Amino acid sequence: MTAKLTFHPLGNADCTRIDMANGRKMLVDYADMRNPADMWDARIDLPEVLKADLRATKRDYYDVVCYTHLDDDHCCGSGDFFWLEHAAKYQGEGRIKIDELWVPAAAILEDGCEDSARIIRQEARHRLRVGKGIRVFSRPTKLKEWLEKQGLTLESRAHLITDAGQYVPGFSMFGPERVQFFIHSPFGWHQNESEIIDRNQHSVVFQATFLEGRRETCALFMSDINYDSINQIVITSKRHGNQDRLLWDIFKIPHHCSYKSIGPEKGDDITKPTDEVKWLCETQGRERSIMMSTSWSIPSKGSDDDLDPQPPHRQAAAYYRSVADLKDGQFKVTMDLPSKSKPKASTIEITDRGAQLLLVSAAAAGAVSVAATPVRAG
Repeated sequence: MTAKLTFHPLGNADCTRIDMANGRKMLVDYADMRNPADMWDARIDLPEVLKADLRATKRDYYDVVCYTHLDDDHCCGSGDFFWLEHAAKYQGEGRIKIDELWVPAAAILEDGCEDSARIIRQEARHRLRVGKGIRVFSRPTKLKEWLEKQGLTLESRAHLITDAGQYVPGFSMFGPERVQFFIHSPFGWHQNESEIIDRNQHSVVFQATFLEGRRETCALFMSDINYDSINQIVITSKRHGNQDRLLWDIFKIPHHCSYKSIGPEKGDDITKPTDEVKWLCETQGRERSIMMSTSWSIPSKGSDDDLDPQPPHRQAAAYYRSVADLKDGQFKVTMDLPSKSKPKASTIEITDRGAQLLLVSAAAAGAVSVAATPVRAG
């Protein structure tokens, strides 16, 4: 088997499935945003698509489900879809189990959250108390204090915590899964300095590196961080000699193509990047790379959508397109694949020649036909 990354058209929301070389399956976020009562809602039926994939492989579980943070566009509907261990009402036939839950420390520590965020927070807290089936990213002082209130010590749960600048244990490019995960964010010190939890800036950012043959293919998952956080990741990575951990062939564009992940000013026609963002995009991106915007279609200049302060922003898209042109690569939007009227899940296959985007033909029935894009040469 070769590894695959599947992106789902959910509007401004995220759910990416990673199929590893040895058959292990991982979800990065889960946000069921579709309104079934709206016949014009083109977003995918996420629960049905994911369950169909699991049925095809005779599974009822994921090896890993990672919530980068607990905003609704990253966790909506989780309480209806997953089998959760902390309460019987989230258990029963047809629910999908999670072997290991990945969350940022902020997901444990946040108070006052509601709906899906509260459900995932309670599940994460339960698993951390029990001491299994969870991985927490970063160890701010407040996490130590929270554990002590539960009658636990940080040392007793240290094996379940991974800090920025570390690899996630249990995965290896040279093991059967042929992938490793390097964590870039969140920073424990940043949370110690902050009085409040900032879900976007305290979210999980990581590089996944896949090995096929002798080729390493890197994917950066940027969550919803802004340019300040990206600047800090770049500066910290350079200081520790970890520049290679910011190489990418696949770039999951941050925050649904918001200009705020590039620079402080939107710009008239193109957003100007900070020096660090420019280096990350223009130096670390490899030839024939693929940039994926998990978002609605990019608005045209002068349209009503162009005036919306919410992403996607056409000025940000213009910058990312310029990077794609520079790299002889591709800039793609999930809600446009394969067409705006009928978006479907799109898959990037990892081969010994690099990353290859497979698109379901808009005219294909039953997702049979695919159009393959060129892979990175060399």
